[in-house]
Amino acid sequence: MRTGMMALAAGLLAPVFLPALPPVGLLWAMPVAVLMLLPFRGYPLAFLLFGFMWTGLGAHWALDDRLPAALEGETRWVEGRVTGLPQNGGGVVRFELADARSRHERLPAKMRLAWYDGPPVNSGERWRLAVKLKRPGGLLNPDAFDPEAWALAQRIGATGTVKDGQRLSAAQWAWRDGIRQRLLAVDAQGRNAALAALVLGDGSGLAREDWQILQDTGTVHLLVISGQHIGLLAAVVYGLVAGLARWGLWPVRWPWLPWACALAFATALGYGLLAGFDVPVRRACVMVALVLLWRLRFRHLGLWWPLLLAFDAVLLMDPLASLRPGFWLSFAAVAVLIFTFGGRLGPWRWWQTWTRAQWLIALGLCPVLLALGLPVSLSGPLVNLLAVPWVSLAVLPPALLGTVLLPVAPVGEALLWLAGGLIEGLFRGLALIAGQWPAWTAATVAGWVWALGALGAVLLLLPRGVPMRPLGWPLLLLLAVPPREGLDEGVADVWQFDVGQGLAVLVRTRHHALLYDAGPRMGDFDAGERVVLPALRKLDVRRLDLLLLSHADADHAGGGLAVLRGLPVSRVMSGDPAGLAGGLYAEACASGRQWQWDGVVFRLWQWDAAHDSNQRSCVLQVDAAGERLLLTGDIDAAAERALLDSPLAQPVRWLQAPHHGSRTSSSMALLRGLRPESVLISRGQGNSFGHPHPTVTARYRHQGIHIYDSARHGALHLRLGRFQPPRVLRQQGRFWRDPPPPAETRR
Repeated sequence: MRTGMMALAAGLLAPVFLPALPPVGLLWAMPVAVLMLLPFRGYPLAFLLFGFMWTGLGAHWALDDRLPAALEGETRWVEGRVTGLPQNGGGVVRFELADARSRHERLPAKMRLAWYDGPPVNSGERWRLAVKLKRPGGLLNPDAFDPEAWALAQRIGATGTVKDGQRLSAAQWAWRDGIRQRLLAVDAQGRNAALAALVLGDGSGLAREDWQILQDTGTVHLLVISGQHIGLLAAVVYGLVAGLARWGLWPVRWPWLPWACALAFATALGYGLLAGFDVPVRRACVMVALVLLWRLRFRHLGLWWPLLLAFDAVLLMDPLASLRPGFWLSFAAVAVLIFTFGGRLGPWRWWQTWTRAQWLIALGLCPVLLALGLPVSLSGPLVNLLAVPWVSLAVLPPALLGTVLLPVAPVGEALLWLAGGLIEGLFRGLALIAGQWPAWTAATVAGWVWALGALGAVLLLLPRGVPMRPLGWPLLLLLAVPPREGLDEGVADVWQFDVGQGLAVLVRTRHHALLYDAGPRMGDFDAGERVVLPALRKLDVRRLDLLLLSHADADHAGGGLAVLRGLPVSRVMSGDPAGLAGGLYAEACASGRQWQWDGVVFRLWQWDAAHDSNQRSCVLQVDAAGERLLLTGDIDAAAERALLDSPLAQPVRWLQAPHHGSRTSSSMALLRGLRPESVLISRGQGNSFGHPHPTVTARYRHQGIHIYDSARHGALHLRLGRFQPPRVLRQQGRFWRDPPPPAETRR
């Protein structure tokens, strides 16, 4: 049976790694094969096919529930019920709408909406809303968070912006939202949002700085409900019943073990309901239930049996759970503990067990974190030694008890005040450590390097004295210092990152790196911090020789300060240094300057008669073995005419669309003078400026120019000097991504 369970797990996982899903008809035919195999003892293959069919059909149903492409960008009146815990703050209300209906069109069952300057929205209310609808999407960059996979795993079929609306009915059965409002209203020494995260699993109120501290110290799992909290409460209840039985205080007529297991599971289930019973919570409850069942009846089967059953059960309940990083991290952490402690001969002292568990989990999860593209906390093992008992034993009991006793206001509020103070003390300590040891974002490594590093982690988890165990350290260190791919002389490696409505282009030669613009900063979104800097680290860029900010507009220079804080930069230059905001200092663009790095030639130009920041854009030409790329910033048609009278008026193969393809740029004179083969457009999907303008794209098509659009293709990678087609990230096979449009648009 264990073989069958492993085969089922393999079948449940396999479809999410496919570039495309099998046809629905083929999946429905698989039960016939399953029934034919069972009488011939072919149950492992039957389980494999059943798991493959189950996940494949679940993925098809989720894809079919996405917004039809014909409604993309349309505004429709929809009616639905608000679910979850809406996020009210910062001038925008974000919430999820379930059971959405429209009079004329079929809509996804679940949508995630944003209402700028909207009224308060509460869970359980019914609304009629005018919504501009979009298919789930987002920025697509190398080895970065995939918003489309996340939306599919959450069963979010559409996103949108609310234009107007009216409340149809008041909240019903919104007791969790009521508890949150009570938690946010009490005096918790300024840590009300952290209490809501700990008690209800609602982390929306935590400040970005708090999230960064938790990430740097590896303690995110402590402040948002995780399997650890649910398992801890279940263990406390189980231990309490066992202790009463041992001391003779438990009623003899009630068998203590079944009661201990039942009460522990009831506690875990109650906490899960308080947390909204989301997928991570359901996963934890399933694991607790199976562990208790194993303790009650099946201890003879070993520790791996409940883990394997929980793995299969979670995927049967939610076939797309494996698209969530938390799924892999939680099961990997439990697997590391079982592997480490399950086969040990002789007990350890309690303090040895605790300290070694933290270090071994850190070692075991390191390859998993890197495979998921997540940062690794260098201080996490040490911090968790103290933070875990602090939260679990000191913070969580008064927080939960205070929440339960909120009807008895003086007692409940006093307990929450105490819990808030304990959380504040925790954050102060974590902030000091995070300032010294921030999280480490590793460079992307080849598959064989990762496999050797994972083997090293497994070797280090083995007991002392096992042959070849010391070899684990050099193998694991390969993940930190991987072999670097060298560039040939005269070749430039170019990445246009997907930063939304802005621009950021990385140009690397064999020994040098240049960043042209740093992405936008708008409101609380800083593309330099959230997109550009992580991408540079994953591409193993350790320093920049030049940060060239074309001009001062926020969509080009907004992320510059975050890049300067995160990486050593030798020189900063801008076409409009006087207009830079946020304390940025830069040299003026040295128009006419030319230099060479590793056989690649760079040339700068700026219009000396410019009268606004866009026209002052510092233009950069990169020439690698005769293959040229021209980065133009936001110059307009007047600056383009001046450019055609400069030394940069040479035919180019790649042209960065001036001003994101606006109507006032990309003149016919420029296109005829430079004769580009391809144009690179960096812009945000559905941006309010209408970029690129239809007349401009028609002009590109008329000239037979290939169009690469970041909103439709994602980040773009090319090797300048090789005269090869570019690689666009949306071409990577993922069944949840819409295929990119063809780049060639010849008339």
